[in-house]
Amino acid sequence: MPLDQVEDEEQEMTFLDHLEELRWHLIRSLIAIMVFAIAAFAAKTLVFHTIILGPSRIDFWTYEALCRLSEMLKSPALCIDELPFIIQSRQMTGQFSMHVTSSFVIGIICAFPYAFWEIWRFVKPGLYPKERKAARGATFYVSLLFLMGVFFGYFIVTPISINFLSNYRLDPSIMNEFDIISYVSTVITLILACGILFQLPIVVFFLTKAGLVTPELLRTYRRHAIIVILILGAMLTPPDPFSQILIAIPLLGLYEVSIFISRRVTRRELLETTEIQKHDE
Repeated sequence: MPLDQVEDEEQEMTFLDHLEELRWHLIRSLIAIMVFAIAAFAAKTLVFHTIILGPSRIDFWTYEALCRLSEMLKSPALCIDELPFIIQSRQMTGQFSMHVTSSFVIGIICAFPYAFWEIWRFVKPGLYPKERKAARGATFYVSLLFLMGVFFGYFIVTPISINFLSNYRLDPSIMNEFDIISYVSTVITLILACGILFQLPIVVFFLTKAGLVTPELLRTYRRHAIIVILILGAMLTPPDPFSQILIAIPLLGLYEVSIFISRRVTRRELLETTEIQKHDE
């Protein structure tokens, strides 16, 4: 057999081996997601009555905390004591499909650290030693930021958004009767969006390592970022300064943390470059 043909077959097998390895990592991740999803599906009362429908009732933790805060600050506008809407199911499969969908999303959230660890196990061997060292603790930080974003989305963004949307009316004669599909989709979208949004420091870290982002660039566009964050806060919250600030502060904090991370990465790479140059001399 010609040498070129042997090398081609070895390369093909190596590629197929990688695909097989990736397949098993994905299978194990999917199994973990399905385990949590089945558990969530079985715990219907806890998942739907307590978790999913929690922000639709005024006894939700966030609303009670805002009312206590309004008493301390003597500002009645902060207290949310009414949510003028009802939830209906207008489709035959509406409740069942949302039960399945919400269970699957909870499975993704609960299994996210393990699923990311499985994917990271596949990616890590292909990195250079320097890249492995720089990405040490990636699973912990990515999972931590994702869960922080999920909690922020569930306890802050979701209830404030539900309060705003349920009280927003074009005319007093229009009643807010939300479909269960619309309600659950909104809650899931807000929570997952916050989980992804909280990955900003990680994204900036890798973009800085790739040379696409610098701390000077982030500082230059800080004012633009503040304006975008304030606009985002105004879109997600009722038209009062407190709610907008409540949303904007964590996002501004993430941006400042991203600048700090970018600066550290840049300094470290500069020191390493300087040491290499001295060693060569």
